[in-house]
Amino acid sequence: MDIFKIDERIEQMSEKALQTCAPAFTRIEKMAAYNSRKVLAAFAEHRVSESHFAPSTGYGYGDRGRDTLDAVFADALGAEDALVRHHFVSGTHTISTALFGVLRPGDVMLSCSGLPYDTLHGVIGLKGKGQGSLKEYGVTYEQIDLLPDGEIDLQAVAARLQKGPVKMAYLQRSRGYSLRPSLTIDRIAAFCKIVKKVSPHTLVVVDNCYGEFVEGKEPPQVGADLIMGSLIKNPGAGMADSGGYIAGKHELVELAAYRLTAPGVGRDVGASLGHTRSMFKGLFFSPHVTGEALKTAVFAAALFEHLGYQAMPHWNAPRTDIIETVELGDEKALIAFCQGLQKGSPIDSFVTPEPWDMPGYDSKVIMAAGAFTLGASIELSADAPLRPPYAVWMQGGLTFETAKVGVQCAAQALLEEGFLSL
Repeated sequence: MDIFKIDERIEQMSEKALQTCAPAFTRIEKMAAYNSRKVLAAFAEHRVSESHFAPSTGYGYGDRGRDTLDAVFADALGAEDALVRHHFVSGTHTISTALFGVLRPGDVMLSCSGLPYDTLHGVIGLKGKGQGSLKEYGVTYEQIDLLPDGEIDLQAVAARLQKGPVKMAYLQRSRGYSLRPSLTIDRIAAFCKIVKKVSPHTLVVVDNCYGEFVEGKEPPQVGADLIMGSLIKNPGAGMADSGGYIAGKHELVELAAYRLTAPGVGRDVGASLGHTRSMFKGLFFSPHVTGEALKTAVFAAALFEHLGYQAMPHWNAPRTDIIETVELGDEKALIAFCQGLQKGSPIDSFVTPEPWDMPGYDSKVIMAAGAFTLGASIELSADAPLRPPYAVWMQGGLTFETAKVGVQCAAQALLEEGFLSL
């Protein structure tokens, strides 16, 4: 018995969408194969063995697995060094650690991709009462908005760098809760070139969340000094239970490590507590699982475009992250989409998501996430703030075959609530 009860017309539209996006699937599979080979080479280069999975406790002195994981991650991401720890609690924590590690009182942080993601506003000091924010520590925040077409305003960036010292030029690769295009590696490369030409000592720092292993290169390979990401997104592949990474220039990674633990101690402490195996395994599977998530996004774009909705990116557009946006145009339609997607989840499929006042956000947020790891957005999930244009941001999918069902369930919910006329 099929409990999902997908309308036959949605099934037919799904088959049409699959035929439509077959060329994009071929490109995704080729990229996954390329990045998988790259990750495999990093494992072989550093002679990863069973002994690297042994847990450490207490201070974690001499943890070979932890240190080797850092080296493998660095190679896979094209960086000099990396800091990979299970006790990074979120992507925001990882980014915050890097920012506080590098910036000092009197420094200027220049965000060159507009306003950063909502949960960083408190870190920077854009809202709240300080509570240890960068602003409270004397770091000045400045911002350059993207151009109307979503491109980086390179002229404005160059002009600002010429005016006076800027310690950090910051980019957010993914779009957050906005409808701009995410930043491709080519765009990031052009940005790095301009920054280093005008102000060689300015650090280029990139929030790399959702972008790992989507393209053939990572930001450090095109000039970025530091990147950060979460292990419950792409590089954890649904295997890592928690954690994050910071990667880039060795001296900057060291500074971040001192912020994570304590000056003079840094990366030499921190017990792995048995998490090393799952983090190694997550990195190994990451290119393949990222490919599955990309297939899910492409399929969702094709299906909902066939159903009359605006999807971004377009199903055949170049991709630099795993996120797909569907503009639903109605609050109730947005809620129905998320509730339908939840029904197609392996965990908590019986739960009905409702909007709530989520910490760190200005609007009520609804989230659908029936995941093995709580909040893991490499697993099929959808979320959105309840505000116009009532767009939903969908991402993830450990296997395309199961994620496809979740997307169909979202369409079914829209049909049942009267938002589709087939």
